[in-house]
Amino acid sequence: MSYWKERNKPYQPGQTEPFKVSRSKIELFMQCPRCFWLDVRLKIKRPSSPPFNINKAIDELFKKEFDVYREKGEPHPLIKDNQIKAVPFKHEKMDEWRENFVGVVHVHEPTNLHVFGAVDDVWVDPQGNLIVVDYKATAKDTPVKKLGPVGGWQDMYRRQMEVYQWLLRQNGFEVSDTGYFVYATGTQDRDGFNNVVEFDTHVFPHTGSDKWVEPTLQDMKKVMDSDKMPPVGTAAMGGPCEHCEYAKARTQLTLKALKK
Repeated sequence: MSYWKERNKPYQPGQTEPFKVSRSKIELFMQCPRCFWLDVRLKIKRPSSPPFNINKAIDELFKKEFDVYREKGEPHPLIKDNQIKAVPFKHEKMDEWRENFVGVVHVHEPTNLHVFGAVDDVWVDPQGNLIVVDYKATAKDTPVKKLGPVGGWQDMYRRQMEVYQWLLRQNGFEVSDTGYFVYATGTQDRDGFNNVVEFDTHVFPHTGSDKWVEPTLQDMKKVMDSDKMPPVGTAAMGGPCEHCEYAKARTQLTLKALKK
């Protein structure tokens, strides 16, 4: 059986084989337990959004750029300019940690969940603490120099970083509570395109905690083991789920039309 098919098998309550959940599946649960249940139990996924290929290209270019300094054992200019005491971390598993569908892995014994997530980068400070780094790219009128307020949509970025920190800790590494975003903002104030988009890149910290990860995995497992779907529109992190709301409205309209 191919890895793709194995990865896409639905969860069966009581199965002995560890069930793979990505960092994005944890985020899905945080946003809506019902959408999560439909995904893992029935393989009914949310409609996918268009791929952000420009963002992917920028990620790859950042990785190549930082890898040059990783080999030298020297700080990248962005690290120097922001007076961060760190260098890109050199490790035999770095390529594996950054590979989609592989990433940093830990089998969480209490839930038998195979948790994984692909990091963008890892730096290391003079004390040997690892620093999780996430690359982001966007286009706005002004450069992004910090995340939005807590409670907004960018909380998913904070949780993303904290899951990576948790995974590295489960693999025996000392990890700093402070990670960094390398955020490239495409400028819109030039006179024309001329086949060039210029970016302003800023590096800023996020200091958080991964203490929510363990109880969240326990809650996820309870939902997975239940044959009952969570209620329509239940959202773990503020407000109703727009996907559930749409599915509910669509069903009601369809049933109404069939009665005519």
